[in-house]
Amino acid sequence: MRYFTPRPSRGHMNFLPGTLDILILRALRWEPTHGAGIGAWIRLVTGGVFDVEEGTLYPALHRLERAGHVTSEAGRSDAGRRTRHYNLTPAGRKRLQELVEQWETYVGAVARVAGHHRSHIRP
Repeated sequence: MRYFTPRPSRGHMNFLPGTLDILILRALRWEPTHGAGIGAWIRLVTGGVFDVEEGTLYPALHRLERAGHVTSEAGRSDAGRRTRHYNLTPAGRKRLQELVEQWETYVGAVARVAGHHRSHIRP
């Protein structure tokens, strides 16, 4: 399990399997971007709940690259710094779709259990 930094009031929590891959692949869905941009996008769309640390993000990007789900290309930032831009591959798009379908099944099942439990709680 990988760690992320959630909102300060919650402390460290574990990612559920596949969560980080979904976040990264989704961040790359529209255009190539560098690692810091991926992290910023994840922070933005999750309302700051997920603040993926570099020590978690970059190994995940390298793993996704080895799996053929992303490619990377060296470049320069607007400030002239060396960067590496990551791009979603067709295999990565397919993997994202698979992960989202699995996630939706998982969340739906847990929601049914949680709802079932709540409806049977007596005050």
